[in-house]
Amino acid sequence: MTIVGEPQSGADVITTQPVTAGVHTPFRRWERRYVLMLCGCDAVVSLIAGLIAFEVRFGVVTHYTGTYVLLSAILPIAWFAAAALARAYEARFLFVGTEEYQRVIAAGVALIALLAVVSYAGKMDIARGYVVVALPGTILGVLVTRYAARKWVHRRRREGRFMQRVLLVGYERGVKSLAGQLHREQFHGMYVVGACLPQGWSEGTSSTDIGIDVYGNFDDVDVAVALAGADTVAILSTPEWDGEALRRLAWKLERAHVDLVVAPALMDVAGPRTTIRPVDGLPLLHVEHPALTGARRVAKEVFDRAAAGTALFFLSPVFGVLAVSVWLCDRGPAVFRQDRVGKNGTVFEVLKFRSMYTDAEARLAELREQNEGDGVLFKIRDDPRVTPVGKWLRRFSLDELPQLVNVVRGQMSLVGPRPPLPSEVEQYAADVRRRLVVKPGLTGLWQVSGRSDLSWDESVRLDLRYVENWSIALDVMILCRTLTAVVRSRGAY
Repeated sequence: MTIVGEPQSGADVITTQPVTAGVHTPFRRWERRYVLMLCGCDAVVSLIAGLIAFEVRFGVVTHYTGTYVLLSAILPIAWFAAAALARAYEARFLFVGTEEYQRVIAAGVALIALLAVVSYAGKMDIARGYVVVALPGTILGVLVTRYAARKWVHRRRREGRFMQRVLLVGYERGVKSLAGQLHREQFHGMYVVGACLPQGWSEGTSSTDIGIDVYGNFDDVDVAVALAGADTVAILSTPEWDGEALRRLAWKLERAHVDLVVAPALMDVAGPRTTIRPVDGLPLLHVEHPALTGARRVAKEVFDRAAAGTALFFLSPVFGVLAVSVWLCDRGPAVFRQDRVGKNGTVFEVLKFRSMYTDAEARLAELREQNEGDGVLFKIRDDPRVTPVGKWLRRFSLDELPQLVNVVRGQMSLVGPRPPLPSEVEQYAADVRRRLVVKPGLTGLWQVSGRSDLSWDESVRLDLRYVENWSIALDVMILCRTLTAVVRSRGAY
Protein backbone atom coordinates (compact mmCIF):
# COMPACT_ATOMS: atom_id res chain seq x y z
CA MET A 1 0.00 0.00 0.00
CA THR A 2 1.59 3.26 -1.12
CA ILE A 3 1.18 6.22 1.21
CA VAL A 4 0.91 9.65 -0.41
CA GLY A 5 2.31 12.27 1.95
CA GLU A 6 3.35 11.94 5.58
CA PRO A 7 1.91 8.91 7.42
CA GLN A 8 0.39 10.72 10.40
CA SER A 9 -1.42 13.49 8.60
CA GLY A 10 -2.83 14.24 5.21
CA ALA A 11 -2.05 17.94 5.60
CA ASP A 12 1.07 17.86 3.42
CA VAL A 13 -0.89 16.33 0.56
CA ILE A 14 -4.49 17.37 1.14
CA THR A 15 -4.49 21.14 1.27
CA THR A 16 -7.27 23.33 -0.09
CA GLN A 17 -7.82 21.89 -3.56
CA PRO A 18 -11.56 21.57 -4.34
CA VAL A 19 -13.32 18.62 -5.87
CA THR A 20 -12.83 18.86 -9.62
CA ALA A 21 -16.15 19.27 -11.39
CA GLY A 22 -16.73 17.09 -14.40
CA VAL A 23 -14.46 14.23 -13.27
CA HIS A 24 -17.39 11.86 -13.76
CA THR A 25 -18.08 12.91 -17.34
CA PRO A 26 -16.09 10.25 -19.31
CA PHE A 27 -17.70 7.29 -17.52
CA ARG A 28 -21.15 8.88 -17.64
CA ARG A 29 -20.76 9.54 -21.37
CA TRP A 30 -19.92 5.89 -22.03
CA GLU A 31 -22.77 4.77 -19.77
CA ARG A 32 -25.26 6.88 -21.73
CA ARG A 33 -23.99 5.47 -25.01
CA TYR A 34 -24.44 1.93 -23.67
CA VAL A 35 -28.03 2.62 -22.63
CA LEU A 36 -28.75 4.10 -26.08
CA MET A 37 -27.27 0.95 -27.64
CA LEU A 38 -29.61 -1.19 -25.52
CA CYS A 39 -32.57 0.91 -26.67
CA GLY A 40 -31.55 0.38 -30.30
CA CYS A 41 -31.05 -3.36 -29.83
CA ASP A 42 -34.42 -3.70 -28.09
CA ALA A 43 -36.11 -1.82 -30.95
CA VAL A 44 -34.51 -4.04 -33.58
CA VAL A 45 -35.33 -7.24 -31.68
CA SER A 46 -38.97 -6.27 -31.12
CA LEU A 47 -39.37 -5.23 -34.77
CA ILE A 48 -37.90 -8.54 -35.99
CA ALA A 49 -40.12 -10.48 -33.55
CA GLY A 50 -43.17 -8.63 -34.86
CA LEU A 51 -42.29 -9.33 -38.48
CA ILE A 52 -41.57 -13.00 -37.77
CA ALA A 53 -44.90 -13.28 -35.95
CA PHE A 54 -46.67 -11.73 -38.95
CA GLU A 55 -44.93 -14.09 -41.37
CA VAL A 56 -45.68 -17.16 -39.24
CA ARG A 57 -49.35 -16.27 -38.72
CA PHE A 58 -50.31 -14.67 -42.06
CA GLY A 59 -47.51 -14.81 -44.63
CA VAL A 60 -48.92 -12.19 -47.02
CA VAL A 61 -50.21 -8.63 -46.63
CA THR A 62 -53.94 -8.20 -47.27
CA HIS A 63 -56.57 -5.69 -46.26
CA TYR A 64 -57.27 -7.85 -43.19
CA THR A 65 -53.64 -8.15 -42.16
CA GLY A 66 -52.81 -4.46 -42.57
CA THR A 67 -53.59 -3.91 -38.89
CA TYR A 68 -50.96 -6.46 -37.89
CA VAL A 69 -48.35 -4.78 -40.06
CA LEU A 70 -49.10 -1.62 -38.11
CA LEU A 71 -48.89 -3.54 -34.82
CA SER A 72 -45.48 -4.92 -35.83
CA ALA A 73 -44.30 -1.37 -36.53
CA ILE A 74 -45.68 -0.06 -33.23
CA LEU A 75 -44.29 -2.97 -31.15
CA PRO A 76 -40.80 -1.39 -30.69
CA ILE A 77 -42.39 1.80 -29.30
CA ALA A 78 -44.67 -0.18 -26.99
CA TRP A 79 -41.76 -2.31 -25.81
CA PHE A 80 -39.58 0.72 -25.13
CA ALA A 81 -42.35 2.31 -23.05
CA ALA A 82 -42.93 -0.89 -21.05
CA ALA A 83 -39.19 -1.42 -20.46
CA ALA A 84 -38.73 2.20 -19.41
CA LEU A 85 -41.61 1.97 -16.93
CA ALA A 86 -40.08 -1.25 -15.57
CA ARG A 87 -36.79 0.71 -15.20
CA ALA A 88 -34.94 -1.79 -17.38
CA TYR A 89 -32.72 0.98 -18.77
CA GLU A 90 -31.47 2.35 -15.43
CA ALA A 91 -27.69 1.99 -15.18
CA ARG A 92 -27.76 0.75 -11.59
CA PHE A 93 -29.56 -2.42 -12.73
CA LEU A 94 -27.23 -3.13 -15.65
CA PHE A 95 -23.87 -4.94 -15.96
CA VAL A 96 -24.14 -7.29 -12.93
CA GLY A 97 -26.81 -9.24 -11.07
CA THR A 98 -30.20 -10.59 -12.10
CA GLU A 99 -32.23 -7.41 -11.59
CA GLU A 100 -31.89 -6.35 -15.24
CA TYR A 101 -33.29 -9.65 -16.53
CA GLN A 102 -36.11 -9.62 -14.00
CA ARG A 103 -37.15 -6.15 -15.14
CA VAL A 104 -37.06 -7.19 -18.80
CA ILE A 105 -39.38 -10.12 -18.02
CA ALA A 106 -41.62 -7.84 -15.95
CA ALA A 107 -41.87 -5.42 -18.89
CA GLY A 108 -42.86 -8.25 -21.23
CA VAL A 109 -45.48 -9.66 -18.85
CA ALA A 110 -46.93 -6.17 -18.33
CA LEU A 111 -47.14 -5.64 -22.09
CA ILE A 112 -48.93 -8.96 -22.58
CA ALA A 113 -51.36 -8.12 -19.77
CA LEU A 114 -52.01 -4.65 -21.21
CA LEU A 115 -52.71 -6.07 -24.65
CA ALA A 116 -55.15 -8.60 -23.15
CA VAL A 117 -57.01 -5.87 -21.25
CA VAL A 118 -57.17 -3.50 -24.24
CA SER A 119 -58.35 -6.23 -26.63
CA TYR A 120 -61.04 -7.32 -24.19
CA ALA A 121 -62.23 -3.79 -23.35
CA GLY A 122 -62.24 -2.72 -26.98
CA LYS A 123 -63.70 -6.03 -28.18
CA MET A 124 -60.75 -6.41 -30.55
CA ASP A 125 -60.27 -9.79 -32.22
CA ILE A 126 -56.46 -10.09 -32.16
CA ALA A 127 -54.98 -13.26 -33.59
CA ARG A 128 -53.57 -15.29 -30.71
CA GLY A 129 -51.00 -16.91 -32.98
CA TYR A 130 -49.51 -13.49 -33.70
CA VAL A 131 -49.36 -12.54 -30.00
CA VAL A 132 -47.88 -15.91 -28.95
CA VAL A 133 -44.94 -15.42 -31.33
CA ALA A 134 -44.41 -11.63 -31.16
CA LEU A 135 -44.34 -10.87 -27.43
CA PRO A 136 -42.58 -13.99 -26.05
CA GLY A 137 -40.17 -13.70 -29.00
CA THR A 138 -39.43 -10.12 -28.04
CA ILE A 139 -38.80 -11.05 -24.40
CA LEU A 140 -36.49 -13.93 -25.33
CA GLY A 141 -34.64 -11.88 -27.94
CA VAL A 142 -34.11 -8.95 -25.56
CA LEU A 143 -32.81 -11.29 -22.83
CA VAL A 144 -30.32 -12.82 -25.25
CA THR A 145 -29.07 -9.45 -26.54
CA ARG A 146 -28.85 -8.05 -23.01
CA TYR A 147 -26.78 -11.06 -21.93
CA ALA A 148 -24.48 -10.72 -24.96
CA ALA A 149 -24.06 -6.98 -24.32
CA ARG A 150 -23.21 -7.61 -20.68
CA LYS A 151 -20.60 -10.22 -21.57
CA TRP A 152 -19.07 -7.79 -24.05
CA VAL A 153 -18.78 -5.20 -21.27
CA HIS A 154 -17.22 -7.76 -18.92
CA ARG A 155 -14.57 -8.62 -21.51
CA ARG A 156 -13.76 -4.94 -21.98
CA ARG A 157 -13.53 -4.46 -18.21
CA ARG A 158 -11.00 -7.28 -17.95
CA GLU A 159 -8.94 -5.12 -20.32
CA GLY A 160 -9.31 -2.15 -17.95
CA ARG A 161 -11.95 -0.27 -19.98
CA PHE A 162 -15.35 1.13 -18.94
CA MET A 163 -14.31 1.31 -15.30
CA GLN A 164 -15.36 3.68 -12.55
CA ARG A 165 -12.47 5.20 -10.61
CA VAL A 166 -13.20 4.47 -6.95
CA LEU A 167 -11.83 6.09 -3.80
CA LEU A 168 -12.27 3.75 -0.80
CA VAL A 169 -12.91 5.24 2.64
CA GLY A 170 -12.67 3.09 5.76
CA TYR A 171 -10.33 1.16 8.04
CA GLU A 172 -7.27 -0.43 6.49
CA ARG A 173 -8.44 -4.04 6.84
CA GLY A 174 -11.77 -3.32 5.17
CA VAL A 175 -10.12 -1.23 2.45
CA LYS A 176 -7.69 -4.01 1.59
CA SER A 177 -10.44 -6.63 1.56
CA LEU A 178 -12.76 -4.64 -0.70
CA ALA A 179 -9.93 -3.55 -2.98
CA GLY A 180 -8.87 -7.18 -3.39
CA GLN A 181 -12.41 -8.26 -4.18
CA LEU A 182 -12.90 -5.50 -6.77
CA HIS A 183 -9.54 -6.39 -8.31
CA ARG A 184 -10.56 -10.06 -8.65
CA GLU A 185 -14.10 -9.31 -9.82
CA GLN A 186 -13.41 -6.71 -12.47
CA PHE A 187 -16.81 -7.24 -14.07
CA HIS A 188 -18.20 -4.94 -11.36
CA GLY A 189 -16.44 -2.13 -13.22
CA MET A 190 -14.75 -0.50 -10.23
CA TYR A 191 -11.05 0.36 -10.34
CA VAL A 192 -9.58 1.43 -6.99
CA VAL A 193 -7.49 4.58 -7.39
CA GLY A 194 -6.90 5.43 -3.75
CA ALA A 195 -8.10 5.37 -0.17
CA CYS A 196 -8.69 7.54 2.87
CA LEU A 197 -8.00 5.97 6.26
CA PRO A 198 -9.04 7.17 9.75
CA GLN A 199 -7.17 9.82 11.73
CA GLY A 200 -3.72 8.62 12.85
CA TRP A 201 -3.35 6.08 10.09
CA SER A 202 0.04 4.60 9.32
CA GLU A 203 1.40 2.23 6.72
CA GLY A 204 0.06 -1.29 7.28
CA THR A 205 2.39 -4.14 8.18
CA SER A 206 0.90 -6.39 5.48
CA SER A 207 1.46 -5.57 1.82
CA THR A 208 -0.88 -5.64 -1.15
CA ASP A 209 -0.21 -6.08 -4.84
CA ILE A 210 -3.08 -3.82 -5.88
CA GLY A 211 -1.15 -0.56 -5.43
CA ILE A 212 -3.47 1.65 -3.38
CA ASP A 213 -2.44 5.23 -2.70
CA VAL A 214 -3.59 6.67 0.64
CA TYR A 215 -4.56 10.33 0.25
CA GLY A 216 -5.31 11.25 3.85
CA ASN A 217 -7.90 10.73 6.56
CA PHE A 218 -11.67 10.95 6.69
CA ASP A 219 -11.65 14.75 6.73
CA ASP A 220 -9.85 14.84 3.39
CA VAL A 221 -12.26 12.79 1.26
CA ASP A 222 -13.75 15.58 -0.83
CA VAL A 223 -10.33 16.93 -1.82
CA ALA A 224 -8.80 13.46 -2.23
CA VAL A 225 -11.34 12.86 -4.99
CA ALA A 226 -9.68 15.57 -7.08
CA LEU A 227 -6.16 14.32 -6.41
CA ALA A 228 -7.04 10.70 -7.23
CA GLY A 229 -9.22 11.59 -10.22
CA ALA A 230 -12.04 9.51 -8.73
CA ASP A 231 -15.61 9.52 -9.99
CA THR A 232 -16.99 7.33 -7.18
CA VAL A 233 -16.49 7.33 -3.41
CA ALA A 234 -17.16 4.05 -1.57
CA ILE A 235 -17.69 4.37 2.20
CA LEU A 236 -17.08 1.22 4.23
CA SER A 237 -18.85 0.51 7.50
CA THR A 238 -17.21 2.66 10.20
CA PRO A 239 -18.63 4.42 13.30
CA GLU A 240 -17.31 7.78 12.08
CA TRP A 241 -19.56 7.78 9.02
CA ASP A 242 -23.00 8.29 10.55
CA GLY A 243 -25.98 9.77 8.75
CA GLU A 244 -24.96 13.38 9.32
CA ALA A 245 -21.39 12.87 8.08
CA LEU A 246 -22.61 11.03 4.97
CA ARG A 247 -25.12 13.78 4.21
CA ARG A 248 -22.44 16.50 4.39
CA LEU A 249 -20.11 14.49 2.15
CA ALA A 250 -22.93 13.85 -0.34
CA TRP A 251 -23.52 17.61 -0.62
CA LYS A 252 -19.85 18.19 -1.41
CA LEU A 253 -19.69 15.41 -4.01
CA GLU A 254 -22.98 16.40 -5.61
CA ARG A 255 -21.50 19.56 -7.11
CA ALA A 256 -18.89 17.54 -8.99
CA HIS A 257 -21.35 14.77 -10.03
CA VAL A 258 -19.30 12.20 -8.11
CA ASP A 259 -21.17 9.05 -7.05
CA LEU A 260 -21.39 8.10 -3.40
CA VAL A 261 -21.89 4.44 -2.49
CA VAL A 262 -22.01 2.88 0.95
CA ALA A 263 -20.75 -0.67 1.54
CA PRO A 264 -21.83 -1.74 5.04
CA ALA A 265 -20.73 -5.18 6.20
CA LEU A 266 -24.36 -6.29 6.26
CA MET A 267 -24.75 -5.98 2.50
CA ASP A 268 -22.50 -8.95 1.67
CA VAL A 269 -24.82 -11.22 3.65
CA ALA A 270 -28.24 -9.71 3.17
CA GLY A 271 -28.03 -7.19 0.33
CA PRO A 272 -30.94 -8.40 -1.88
CA ARG A 273 -33.10 -8.94 1.22
CA THR A 274 -32.86 -5.37 2.47
CA THR A 275 -35.48 -2.68 1.96
CA ILE A 276 -35.77 0.89 3.21
CA ARG A 277 -38.82 1.43 5.42
CA PRO A 278 -39.42 5.00 6.61
CA VAL A 279 -40.69 5.25 10.18
CA ASP A 280 -41.77 8.74 11.22
CA GLY A 281 -39.40 10.23 8.64
CA LEU A 282 -36.50 8.01 9.73
CA PRO A 283 -35.39 5.52 7.03
CA LEU A 284 -34.82 2.11 8.59
CA LEU A 285 -33.04 -0.74 6.82
CA HIS A 286 -35.25 -3.81 7.12
CA VAL A 287 -33.65 -7.23 6.58
CA GLU A 288 -35.92 -10.07 5.47
CA HIS A 289 -35.16 -13.61 6.60
CA PRO A 290 -33.57 -15.82 3.91
CA ALA A 291 -35.94 -18.12 2.02
CA LEU A 292 -34.90 -21.44 3.58
CA THR A 293 -38.40 -22.96 3.53
CA GLY A 294 -41.74 -22.35 1.87
CA ALA A 295 -43.16 -22.34 -1.64
CA ARG A 296 -40.00 -21.03 -3.30
CA ARG A 297 -38.00 -23.92 -1.87
CA VAL A 298 -40.61 -26.38 -3.11
CA ALA A 299 -40.37 -24.81 -6.57
CA LYS A 300 -36.58 -25.14 -6.43
CA GLU A 301 -36.90 -28.80 -5.44
CA VAL A 302 -39.26 -29.56 -8.32
CA PHE A 303 -37.08 -27.68 -10.80
CA ASP A 304 -33.90 -29.42 -9.60
CA ARG A 305 -35.26 -32.94 -9.88
CA ALA A 306 -37.03 -32.36 -13.18
CA ALA A 307 -33.98 -30.72 -14.78
CA ALA A 308 -31.58 -33.36 -13.40
CA GLY A 309 -33.82 -36.21 -14.58
CA THR A 310 -34.09 -34.68 -18.05
CA ALA A 311 -30.31 -34.17 -18.21
CA LEU A 312 -29.69 -37.79 -17.18
CA PHE A 313 -31.96 -39.03 -19.96
CA PHE A 314 -30.29 -37.02 -22.72
CA LEU A 315 -26.73 -37.46 -21.40
CA SER A 316 -26.93 -41.23 -20.93
CA PRO A 317 -24.83 -41.92 -24.09
CA VAL A 318 -22.19 -39.48 -22.80
CA PHE A 319 -22.18 -41.26 -19.44
CA GLY A 320 -21.46 -44.54 -21.19
CA VAL A 321 -18.52 -43.12 -23.15
CA LEU A 322 -17.01 -41.46 -20.07
CA ALA A 323 -17.42 -44.59 -17.94
CA VAL A 324 -15.61 -46.72 -20.53
CA SER A 325 -12.82 -44.12 -20.81
CA VAL A 326 -12.27 -44.12 -17.04
CA TRP A 327 -12.24 -47.93 -16.91
CA LEU A 328 -9.79 -48.26 -19.81
CA CYS A 329 -7.33 -45.91 -18.08
CA ASP A 330 -6.41 -48.37 -15.28
CA ARG A 331 -9.18 -51.02 -15.30
CA GLY A 332 -10.60 -49.59 -12.06
CA PRO A 333 -14.22 -48.72 -11.21
CA ALA A 334 -15.66 -45.89 -13.30
CA VAL A 335 -17.67 -44.30 -10.49
CA PHE A 336 -16.10 -42.97 -7.31
CA ARG A 337 -18.23 -42.93 -4.16
CA GLN A 338 -17.40 -40.77 -1.17
CA ASP A 339 -19.20 -39.64 1.97
CA ARG A 340 -20.11 -35.95 1.94
CA VAL A 341 -22.10 -33.79 4.32
CA GLY A 342 -25.42 -32.43 3.11
CA LYS A 343 -28.25 -30.33 4.48
CA ASN A 344 -28.40 -30.09 8.29
CA GLY A 345 -25.28 -32.27 8.60
CA THR A 346 -26.79 -35.36 6.97
CA VAL A 347 -24.10 -37.62 5.48
CA PHE A 348 -24.74 -39.02 2.02
CA GLU A 349 -22.73 -40.82 -0.66
CA VAL A 350 -21.75 -38.51 -3.51
CA LEU A 351 -21.16 -39.97 -6.97
CA LYS A 352 -18.42 -38.84 -9.36
CA PHE A 353 -16.55 -40.26 -12.31
CA ARG A 354 -13.26 -41.45 -10.86
CA SER A 355 -10.49 -39.00 -11.79
CA MET A 356 -7.74 -40.45 -9.54
CA TYR A 357 -5.96 -43.79 -9.31
CA THR A 358 -7.60 -46.37 -7.05
CA ASP A 359 -4.95 -45.90 -4.31
CA ALA A 360 -5.47 -42.13 -4.09
CA GLU A 361 -6.83 -42.16 -0.52
CA ALA A 362 -3.89 -44.25 0.71
CA ARG A 363 -1.40 -41.79 -0.83
CA LEU A 364 -3.01 -38.73 0.71
CA ALA A 365 -0.85 -38.73 3.84
CA GLU A 366 2.42 -38.61 1.88
CA LEU A 367 1.22 -35.57 -0.06
CA ARG A 368 0.05 -33.48 2.90
CA GLU A 369 3.22 -31.39 2.90
CA GLN A 370 2.57 -30.36 -0.74
CA ASN A 371 -0.86 -28.94 0.06
CA GLU A 372 -1.41 -25.63 -1.79
CA GLY A 373 -4.80 -24.93 -0.25
CA ASP A 374 -5.55 -22.89 2.83
CA GLY A 375 -8.17 -23.38 5.51
CA VAL A 376 -9.53 -26.93 5.64
CA LEU A 377 -9.20 -27.67 1.90
CA PHE A 378 -6.53 -29.94 0.41
CA LYS A 379 -5.50 -28.86 -3.10
CA ILE A 380 -2.51 -29.60 -5.35
CA ARG A 381 -2.35 -28.06 -8.80
CA ASP A 382 -0.44 -31.02 -10.31
CA ASP A 383 -1.71 -33.85 -8.14
CA PRO A 384 0.20 -37.07 -9.07
CA ARG A 385 -2.82 -39.16 -8.07
CA VAL A 386 -4.90 -37.82 -10.97
CA THR A 387 -5.09 -40.09 -14.02
CA PRO A 388 -4.58 -38.77 -17.58
CA VAL A 389 -8.29 -39.21 -18.27
CA GLY A 390 -9.05 -37.66 -14.88
CA LYS A 391 -7.19 -34.46 -15.78
CA TRP A 392 -9.37 -34.07 -18.85
CA LEU A 393 -12.53 -34.83 -16.87
CA ARG A 394 -11.62 -32.26 -14.23
CA ARG A 395 -10.73 -29.62 -16.78
CA PHE A 396 -14.30 -29.60 -18.10
CA SER A 397 -15.95 -30.68 -14.80
CA LEU A 398 -17.25 -33.86 -16.46
CA ASP A 399 -16.34 -35.87 -13.36
CA GLU A 400 -19.21 -34.09 -11.55
CA LEU A 401 -21.95 -35.31 -13.93
CA PRO A 402 -22.95 -38.42 -11.88
CA GLN A 403 -24.02 -36.02 -9.12
CA LEU A 404 -27.15 -35.50 -11.21
CA VAL A 405 -28.21 -38.81 -9.64
CA ASN A 406 -27.72 -37.25 -6.18
CA VAL A 407 -29.93 -34.35 -7.29
CA VAL A 408 -32.69 -36.72 -8.45
CA ARG A 409 -32.46 -38.53 -5.09
CA GLY A 410 -32.95 -35.22 -3.29
CA GLN A 411 -29.53 -35.28 -1.63
CA MET A 412 -28.16 -32.34 -3.61
CA SER A 413 -29.38 -29.35 -5.58
CA LEU A 414 -28.29 -28.14 -9.00
CA VAL A 415 -27.01 -24.93 -7.37
CA GLY A 416 -25.72 -24.61 -3.83
CA PRO A 417 -22.61 -24.58 -1.63
CA ARG A 418 -19.82 -27.06 -2.25
CA PRO A 419 -20.52 -30.48 -0.62
CA PRO A 420 -17.84 -30.83 2.11
CA LEU A 421 -16.11 -33.89 3.49
CA PRO A 422 -16.98 -34.96 7.07
CA SER A 423 -13.36 -34.27 8.06
CA GLU A 424 -13.71 -30.71 6.75
CA VAL A 425 -16.96 -30.12 8.64
CA GLU A 426 -15.25 -31.18 11.89
CA GLN A 427 -12.92 -28.19 11.46
CA TYR A 428 -15.69 -25.70 10.63
CA ALA A 429 -16.05 -22.61 12.77
CA ALA A 430 -19.56 -21.77 13.97
CA ASP A 431 -20.17 -19.25 11.18
CA VAL A 432 -19.05 -21.67 8.46
CA ARG A 433 -21.66 -24.23 9.54
CA ARG A 434 -24.24 -21.86 8.10
CA ARG A 435 -23.40 -23.49 4.73
CA LEU A 436 -25.17 -26.65 5.92
CA VAL A 437 -28.67 -25.12 6.23
CA VAL A 438 -29.27 -25.76 2.50
CA LYS A 439 -28.50 -28.67 0.19
CA PRO A 440 -25.05 -28.71 -1.42
CA GLY A 441 -24.95 -28.00 -5.13
CA LEU A 442 -23.63 -29.51 -8.33
CA THR A 443 -22.45 -25.98 -9.11
CA GLY A 444 -22.45 -22.71 -7.22
CA LEU A 445 -20.94 -19.28 -6.82
CA TRP A 446 -17.67 -20.90 -5.84
CA GLN A 447 -17.44 -22.69 -9.20
CA VAL A 448 -18.32 -19.77 -11.45
CA SER A 449 -15.96 -17.46 -9.54
CA GLY A 450 -12.69 -19.34 -9.91
CA ARG A 451 -13.15 -22.85 -8.48
CA SER A 452 -9.85 -24.17 -7.09
CA ASP A 453 -8.11 -20.81 -7.56
CA LEU A 454 -10.19 -19.37 -4.70
CA SER A 455 -8.89 -19.16 -1.16
CA TRP A 456 -10.75 -20.88 1.66
CA ASP A 457 -12.05 -17.59 3.06
CA GLU A 458 -13.28 -16.51 -0.38
CA SER A 459 -15.04 -19.85 -0.93
CA VAL A 460 -16.78 -19.54 2.42
CA ARG A 461 -17.82 -15.95 1.69
CA LEU A 462 -19.35 -16.94 -1.65
CA ASP A 463 -21.19 -19.94 -0.20
CA LEU A 464 -22.62 -17.84 2.65
CA ARG A 465 -23.65 -15.15 0.18
CA TYR A 466 -25.57 -17.76 -1.78
CA VAL A 467 -27.25 -19.21 1.32
CA GLU A 468 -28.44 -15.79 2.46
CA ASN A 469 -29.48 -14.40 -0.93
CA TRP A 470 -30.80 -17.43 -2.81
CA SER A 471 -33.40 -16.90 -5.51
CA ILE A 472 -34.57 -18.77 -8.59
CA ALA A 473 -33.22 -15.97 -10.79
CA LEU A 474 -29.79 -16.31 -9.11
CA ASP A 475 -29.86 -20.08 -9.70
CA VAL A 476 -30.57 -19.58 -13.39
CA MET A 477 -27.77 -17.02 -13.65
CA ILE A 478 -25.29 -19.36 -11.94
CA LEU A 479 -26.27 -22.25 -14.23
CA CYS A 480 -25.68 -20.05 -17.27
CA ARG A 481 -22.34 -18.83 -15.92
CA THR A 482 -21.34 -22.45 -15.18
CA LEU A 483 -21.31 -23.21 -18.91
CA THR A 484 -18.87 -20.33 -19.47
CA ALA A 485 -16.70 -21.36 -16.51
CA VAL A 486 -16.52 -24.97 -17.76
CA VAL A 487 -15.50 -23.91 -21.28
CA ARG A 488 -12.83 -21.55 -19.94
CA SER A 489 -11.58 -24.23 -17.47
CA ARG A 490 -10.34 -21.51 -15.13
CA GLY A 491 -9.35 -22.91 -11.72
CA ALA A 492 -10.08 -26.52 -12.71
CA TYR A 493 -7.51 -28.93 -11.24
